[in-house]
Amino acid sequence: MTARVAALWRHPIKGHGRESLAQVTLSAGQTMPWDRRWAVAHEVSDADDSAWSPCTAFSRGAKVPSLMAISAECDTVAGTVTLRHPDRPDLSFDPDREAQAFLDWLRPLMPSPRAQSARLVRVEGRGMTDTDYPSISLLNLASNDAMTEAVGQDISPLRWRGNIHISGLAAWAETDWVGKILRIGDAELQVREPIVRCTATTANPDTGHRDADTLGTLNRLFDHQNFGIYAEVTKSGDLSIGDTIEVLT
Repeated sequence: MTARVAALWRHPIKGHGRESLAQVTLSAGQTMPWDRRWAVAHEVSDADDSAWSPCTAFSRGAKVPSLMAISAECDTVAGTVTLRHPDRPDLSFDPDREAQAFLDWLRPLMPSPRAQSARLVRVEGRGMTDTDYPSISLLNLASNDAMTEAVGQDISPLRWRGNIHISGLAAWAETDWVGKILRIGDAELQVREPIVRCTATTANPDTGHRDADTLGTLNRLFDHQNFGIYAEVTKSGDLSIGDTIEVLT
């Protein structure tokens, strides 16, 4: 089988919406353009625009499952993001200039016992990935199919919030790629590590309700909570849906 790019996704506001793409240009040492460009600091967070901060500093689906049902669309020329959620009206805004409009839109989705979302954070030139290095996440759709069978219900690959979805690979074969270099389109990526998953993946991306024991299933199958792999771009280049994925070393 030949591994190929089946889908491309970015998440302009960390934990708050996903957007599908047909093609993308990756730059060495950078995240996918406009992926996790902003993050939402909660009221007890000390995160600011000066440096990367870990995921615990931000509002996210692990704590607020309703956030998993947000979808996004970016206008990179105008600098705007449009958000959609089944329980909220559509919102189009400039995150750098109209953060309050976003916070007001978000407030009804936030449960009162949780620390409330307080401000948008953007570190110039650095997407706010879960890793302390600028990462690209890759997901094997065959592994997702295996999860659907193991859980006993449909598991959308959108639960995993990945950047590159892969087809044409045997289930779980991506775990053998850790430490290897991949060529995808014109770009090259060094696979760094597996992705340890959190409770965000238990929420349905259509409804924002927790309805699947993804973590329990992974622990039962493998005695760990890993799904997907993190990679770092080592050579800049264009890639598109349908491009082949070649293991170089």
